[in-house]
Amino acid sequence: MMDPTTDNAENSGSSGSARSSLESLRTEISKAVVGQDPAVTGLVVALLCRGHVLLEGVPGVAKSLLVRALAASLELDTKRVQFTPDLMPSDVTGSLIYDARTTEFSFQPGPVFTNLLLADEINRTPPKTQSSLLEAMEERQVTVDGTPRPLPEPFLVAATQNPVEYEGTYPLPEAQLDRFLLKLTVPLPSRQDEIDVLTRHAEGFNPRDLHAAGIRPVAGPADLEAARAAVAKTSISPEITAYVVDICRATRESPSLTLGASPRGATALLSTARAWAWLTGRDYVIPDDVKALALPTLRHRVQLRPEAEMEGVTADSVINAILAHVPVPR
Repeated sequence: MMDPTTDNAENSGSSGSARSSLESLRTEISKAVVGQDPAVTGLVVALLCRGHVLLEGVPGVAKSLLVRALAASLELDTKRVQFTPDLMPSDVTGSLIYDARTTEFSFQPGPVFTNLLLADEINRTPPKTQSSLLEAMEERQVTVDGTPRPLPEPFLVAATQNPVEYEGTYPLPEAQLDRFLLKLTVPLPSRQDEIDVLTRHAEGFNPRDLHAAGIRPVAGPADLEAARAAVAKTSISPEITAYVVDICRATRESPSLTLGASPRGATALLSTARAWAWLTGRDYVIPDDVKALALPTLRHRVQLRPEAEMEGVTADSVINAILAHVPVPR
């Protein structure tokens, strides 16, 4: 994914102010997290699109710290759930509790009632508990005992995931994967970034105390709402719409895939490209915006054939090949 540039002309009024505030998130988060700019940008795009994010990487690459730093920089309420094999759905959504004093049942909200839910190591828990998030992610509500209860706004699930080849993991079902707007890979840091991380720790950095690290709110819900309104006004030409459709249809025809991107995937790509265009200072979408967001938006929506996987083919390589062959509108 590309990184937003700062030399694009900003629109006047609340749109430009909101963009400036959201761009400053990268600087604020960098006080706690070294590098990982693409992941930071992806989280901002998801917030703009009212989507959810799946963060994949080996343990110890600051996935959880990244989400906590984002919440602190945006002044959002955040809760964390450590997903384990014995976690029950009610541990996430909440449940009815009997009150002996009133002899009535009352609803005790679960940790999902927050602005930014960190679902840590989501693939460590069985599908039954994973699915407890489906209604919350799609409908932004939780139904307990037949009563729907709306979730706060904004609401974003940031789920971390260890690679599925690790022991004790449960691959996410396709239905749940499709609920995530983006799948962001969090790689191991470069040598210099890792030196910077160790230097910070040697100087007393405590990842559990973000306030001491100097992280302060630089944007808030009002900035986010202004930004979302501006993104909704970003224009999309018929040629760009057709380009997105052609890319997604090409995934369904790829000989390396058993499952291609659905129309929901095409809608998601159009939405993320729109948000990216606005972040980079334009009020219209160009093909490069679509290319920039194609991998994180589509990589988890396609399924490789076993024989292709054995030959070392990856979802990213298939999507990159499609981007190289689908005609780009002029």
